[in-house]
Amino acid sequence: MNLPVRMRRLRENAAVRKLFQETSVSLGNIVQPYFIVPEKGAKREAGKKGSGLWQVSPDMLLEEVQTLARAGVGGIMLFGVPPFKHDTPEKLPEQLAPLTQAIALLKKGAPAAPVFSDVCLCSYTTHGHCGIVKDGTILNDESVDALSKQAVELARAGVDFVCPSDMMDGRIGAMRKALDGAGFSRVGIVSYAVKMASAFYAPFRSAADSAPQFGDRTTYQMPAHNRREARREWKLDEAEGADVLLFKPALTNLDLIRDCREQSDLPITAYQVSGEYAMLRAAADAGLLDFERAMMEQLVSIKRAGADFIVSYHGRAMAGL
Repeated sequence: MNLPVRMRRLRENAAVRKLFQETSVSLGNIVQPYFIVPEKGAKREAGKKGSGLWQVSPDMLLEEVQTLARAGVGGIMLFGVPPFKHDTPEKLPEQLAPLTQAIALLKKGAPAAPVFSDVCLCSYTTHGHCGIVKDGTILNDESVDALSKQAVELARAGVDFVCPSDMMDGRIGAMRKALDGAGFSRVGIVSYAVKMASAFYAPFRSAADSAPQFGDRTTYQMPAHNRREARREWKLDEAEGADVLLFKPALTNLDLIRDCREQSDLPITAYQVSGEYAMLRAAADAGLLDFERAMMEQLVSIKRAGADFIVSYHGRAMAGL
């Protein structure tokens, strides 16, 4: 055949394929999540073995993170599981104590690893919603005020980035003002700019003890059907001062990540959520696919869509843990 272009020339062998590889994922592109529990000596995988969801007490976290840092992990994201639940923000400092203790220990013992911390009320309230509830309604502005106070508490502990996952309107601007006013202008904001009301969060909610006790989260999390609305969301957060834009879930939002990458110069991250991870694990356990190959294929697709880094439960495995 007289073919002037033969694409297979660039796939001839492993060395050639590696030379021309356009997208790569390494541990340095991964942020590993942990759930901080109010205990001592605790380190356990929540749910089924292989879930990737690790509940760790503050005293056990440092050794884990030091190992990950030596291996070159991109960062650590922490979620608090409080010692008790309360529906108004007065008790937040006490509720946050295990999480703020963990942040302080990490910044002292593993200072090279960037520490990200979730900002939300779902794990801290009896009703499990991401804001303050009155008469069955999630209040926006009162919730933003409480979330801003939560962000300042985490900044005092030494966190590098606060990550509001609540999806209340106006919370990025209010949080930036609160952080700057408290002397924490160095603390960055990773906004959950596009967080869908998704079926893929169930394993996470079990690990974080954050399932809503009535209704659902569709009045504040985004409907997956709306592409233009997603663009409005991330543009608002960019205008309000977000430093990084986060998309969640990852696989069902690849088109939106690409939209954002083509229009925004802000760093972008995506969260490969617990349900996405669990699907691969279940399929691998059933003998249907090679877990490691499928996992890396997912991570590559997220990065190829435009994410600069990825929040994934696979960081520990990539580090050999």
